[in-house]
Amino acid sequence: MKKIIFTLALLLVGIISYAQDDSSEALKFIQSYINAANTYSTTLPTYYSPNAKIIRVVEKTNGGTASVVTDMKEYTKQLKLGAVGARVAKYKNYYSNLKVTPVANGYKVSGLRQPSGESYRLPVYFIVNKNKNGKWEIIEESMNTKVQKFLKYAQ
Repeated sequence: MKKIIFTLALLLVGIISYAQDDSSEALKFIQSYINAANTYSTTLPTYYSPNAKIIRVVEKTNGGTASVVTDMKEYTKQLKLGAVGARVAKYKNYYSNLKVTPVANGYKVSGLRQPSGESYRLPVYFIVNKNKNGKWEIIEESMNTKVQKFLKYAQ
C-alpha cells in the first residue's frame, strides 16, 4: 500500500512539474514575441499559427467597445505596412502584470499593454500552444486599443 501511495505521489509531482514547465515556457515564448515586436523583427509572423485569430477591441471615445477580428493573411499584410512607420516613430508596447493560465487549447497569457507615449494600460491576452512539431505559437491574440480607425472594420 505504501508503494502505491508513494508511486501516486511521485506521479502527481511529475505532472505538476510538467505543467509548471509548460507554463513557464509559454511565458518565455510571449516574452520572446514581445522582444521581436519591439525590435520590429521580420520574423514576427512566425510566432503565429497560420490560422491565428487576431482581435482588436476598440474602446470607443463615446463609451462602449467594438471588436474587430482579423485572419493571419490580413494581419501579416498590416504588420508589413505598419512596420516602417513604427520603426521611424520608435513605437513599442510595454507589458505588465503578465500571468499564465491553463486553458482547454493551451495557455492564456494575459496582462496589460501600455503603448509608447501613453500613460494608460489596456487589457491584452495571447492564447498559445505547441503545434504538432512541438513549436510554440500564438493561436489567438486580443488587444484593447483606443485607435478609432479600427472601427471602420468592426462588424
